[in-house]
Amino acid sequence: MPEGMIVKALAGFYYVMAADRIYQCRARGIFKKRGISPLVGDRVEFTPVGSREGVIEEIFPRSVELIRPPISNVDQAVLVFSVREPDLNLRLLDRMLVLIEKARLHAAIVLTKMDLLEERRGVEAAILPYAKMGYPVLQVSVRLGEGLEEVRSLFADRISVLAGQSGVGKSSLLNALFPELNLKMGEVSHKLGRGRHTTRHVELLPVDDRSFIADTPGFSQLDFGEMEPAELDDCFRDLARFSQDCYYRECEHETEHDCAVLKAVKDGELDRTRYEHYLEFLHEVKHSKEGRY
Repeated sequence: MPEGMIVKALAGFYYVMAADRIYQCRARGIFKKRGISPLVGDRVEFTPVGSREGVIEEIFPRSVELIRPPISNVDQAVLVFSVREPDLNLRLLDRMLVLIEKARLHAAIVLTKMDLLEERRGVEAAILPYAKMGYPVLQVSVRLGEGLEEVRSLFADRISVLAGQSGVGKSSLLNALFPELNLKMGEVSHKLGRGRHTTRHVELLPVDDRSFIADTPGFSQLDFGEMEPAELDDCFRDLARFSQDCYYRECEHETEHDCAVLKAVKDGELDRTRYEHYLEFLHEVKHSKEGRY
């Protein structure tokens, strides 16, 4: 049986790309009995039915599985944030990074609309803690053509989730990076027998034969789901580095005795804004847990 990858899921159909052809597939009922749903990004084995349809017979093991957005086997998340219109939102950035760290995904940060800044020192100071933690931070101006080559290299030979709130310039960035993408999206839509591409569902957009970008609606509207309070500090790279030296093993870094995190904040070794976001998320996670019981 042929193998392929699900590039789109819509209305109970799964669109499998195999050998440069798209098959509209249904999934065997056995998956529902097993409590498994095929996801965009899944590598699958399927039985062709005619020239354009098929039935998914097997889903191969996943390296990564995300719930929101529902997608699997992603290599990285590219987080797009504008520095103006809208202004840089560090709270949302930290929220996204927590969920990406929990999923054990690689993350890169792309700052757009740099040409709208009169001076860059304030933004560069705000983003410096993230670069120190090891996150690639790239600055871009689509209008000036600045930084595009560096960002383009992020997507090579990878399946990437592109995420960011509305208005940060994701579409403009994609069009500048991959002008041919609109054509490919049109070709895929034609093969799928659907209208124009929309952002109401997850879809893998082919950049080339080995590179895909996942368009992920609603990625900025995220909660922490089933996360436990004890998991949260591990999702803050900088905070986790200090938490290993806390006196209490289950330290939550609020008021505890001999808390290495609190000391690091006081000494200026840990960014205070990041720490404040940690506390805000900790209270949210605790409240969510109380609501589950």
